[in-house]
Amino acid sequence: MEKIGIVTVTFNSANVLRPFLNNLFDQTFSNFDLYVIDNNSNDATTKILDEFDDNRIVIIKNDKNIGVAAANNVGVKKALANKCSHILLLNNDIEFPNSLLNDMYYSINNNNCSLLVPKILYHSDKNIIWYAGGGFKKSNGYLPFHNGFNKNNKNSNYSSSLVEYASTCCLLINKNVFEDIGLMDEKYFVYFDDTDFLFRIKKHGKHQLFYDSNITLFHKVGSLTKSLIQNDMKKTYRSDFFLSQNIRNHIYFLRKNGGLYCYLYCVFLFFKNNLRFFISPRIKKDFSTFILINRSYFQGLFL
Repeated sequence: MEKIGIVTVTFNSANVLRPFLNNLFDQTFSNFDLYVIDNNSNDATTKILDEFDDNRIVIIKNDKNIGVAAANNVGVKKALANKCSHILLLNNDIEFPNSLLNDMYYSINNNNCSLLVPKILYHSDKNIIWYAGGGFKKSNGYLPFHNGFNKNNKNSNYSSSLVEYASTCCLLINKNVFEDIGLMDEKYFVYFDDTDFLFRIKKHGKHQLFYDSNITLFHKVGSLTKSLIQNDMKKTYRSDFFLSQNIRNHIYFLRKNGGLYCYLYCVFLFFKNNLRFFISPRIKKDFSTFILINRSYFQGLFL
């Protein structure tokens, strides 16, 4: 049987790691290797990893945080070198049934596709959808969207189908995709790395992405990336890290894809981002945040 190379990136993941590993090593499909790329965690992450004595685990410890895209690439290269037929990019802030790998492996083959993604529900409320297929919205600067986002799963009708976009929270990929498309763009430290990768696949046109609504996992959304902060008055704001990465990476993504529309949208975003500074309740109203927004914009232009 063909082997799956599972790639997961850890960075201070101690609070989610044990249930993830327990779920993984309880799978009915056992022909896999797990490549854990640790981005210099300073909590108990590596100690927990050492508790799991299984020869299918390959732990690669970076001496600094190199970002999600670069870390994923380290794992993908290892898996390809070890002759894995499929690569599963997998977050570790998820929980899933013991049939996940088996169901995904057979679905990607039965549906004759190159990439496969399951339905993803919130772990905090297992009746609510986080992802049920997705695509890119040109009118929003080609930002990706999730079908069924925040809707009740019992009332949804998002059936299995070919789609354009999937988060790399859980994405099974035939090795041929990397041979044709290449690896993740390491200029994205975090955010937009999956957007860029799936958009390149869409533009290439050879490989199809299938959403299987019959396969489900549960995502602990926001548990690893701190996109929101609270001040002393208990008001919630977007963190500086979230703002800088999203603004910078969206501009870089548009500039990279080129074309008149993308360049015009970059100009539009300059005014939109500055307007949001003044009107959005989620953005701190101080001079340092204003400078951060505009500095991030120009970093994206010249990245």
